[in-house]
Amino acid sequence: MKKNTVLAMEKPSPYVEDPLTEVLRQGARKLLAQAVETEVVAFLEAHGEIRDEGGRQMIVRNGHLPEREIQTGIGGIPVRAPRVRDRRSLAKEEKITFTSKILPRYLRRTRSLEELIPWLYLRGISTGDFSEALKALVGTEAPGLSASTVVRLKEGWKEDYEAWCQRDLSGKRYVYVWADGIHMNVRMDNHQCLLVVIGATEAGEKELLAVEDGHRESTQSWREVLVNLKQRGLEVSPDLAIGDGALGFWKAMAEVYGKAKSQRCWVHKTANVLNKLPKSVQGKAKGALKEVWMAETKEKAEKAFDAFVESYKPKYPKAVGCLVKDREELLAFYDFPAEHWKHIRTTNPIESTFATVRLRTAKTRGCLSRATALTMAFQLARCAQKGWRKLNGHQHFAEIIRGVKFVDGVKETRKAA
Repeated sequence: MKKNTVLAMEKPSPYVEDPLTEVLRQGARKLLAQAVETEVVAFLEAHGEIRDEGGRQMIVRNGHLPEREIQTGIGGIPVRAPRVRDRRSLAKEEKITFTSKILPRYLRRTRSLEELIPWLYLRGISTGDFSEALKALVGTEAPGLSASTVVRLKEGWKEDYEAWCQRDLSGKRYVYVWADGIHMNVRMDNHQCLLVVIGATEAGEKELLAVEDGHRESTQSWREVLVNLKQRGLEVSPDLAIGDGALGFWKAMAEVYGKAKSQRCWVHKTANVLNKLPKSVQGKAKGALKEVWMAETKEKAEKAFDAFVESYKPKYPKAVGCLVKDREELLAFYDFPAEHWKHIRTTNPIESTFATVRLRTAKTRGCLSRATALTMAFQLARCAQKGWRKLNGHQHFAEIIRGVKFVDGVKETRKAA
């Protein structure tokens, strides 16, 4: 059986056989009808002064529009929107019309279900299996959510991505930025990979800054990404940039935002060092490396660092050399608030988000086009961003911006003369 089909899913019982869900659906229908009724009453009252010479009101009810079904997270809910008539002898375009804000004329599915579509698509459900998947999840047929609907939505995603890439960044300030190159498990032209940048704002909130394609992780590709951000208004250099050991990013960063400090990702560095060690010693070496980046102070981290070098250099000089060459950048986080350490020691904000991209592309047969790969990655990240939480200790961001110094994660206090 195909992996990308929902036929293997254990389907829940149809909601029509679930009394509780049926009660919820009926209650939702009544509440919706009451809300729209309140809305139309308020509209008529607002235009109640419009009357003819005989005192008759000109803006009046005129029955209802044909019934339609709105697809929601608890199944389809039938609704009938009220209709209003302007009885004045005016041109059609001059007459007052009523459009419900709660129930727009062309609404066919709720926002929550709209967000479910990209979620399913990005997690491996093919367009042909959407009706089956939604029936299993929602418990009812969803005729408005066919494969053609998904194709139209994908076209809309492309337009959203293009507009997002041109957005103005003037006045923006990011204290931290995470950067990484995402290599997907699918064939792409010319060894392309996704270059991703996420920033932490002055309020401690994470935002997606860039999702672009590049040739491997070359300096030129990263330079184009960073220059594009700067040309759109992101003039102020971040205080700290977090990334792996890809030389392309760091060279470009030094050219475009030279004032930013550098923090190497400990997850990437640990993997690189362990790859140069025999499997028999990797477990112990991993524990020794953890003692470095988990040390309470920079002094203790330096001692643990030296201990690792002394223990492994005689037999494994390549592994030690891989670690030592980035010593200063690996310990840069000690100059920032301790509450932020778990956020800035690694590029996890990017890795955890884009792990799903790899899962989706692993199910994709053939070669992805550049536009499709970028659109998928952007849409997934945009959905994920809604669930990103603030960084711990976000009250310290204002202090970092003011230039307050931190030693071992604690704000430095100047001694009286």
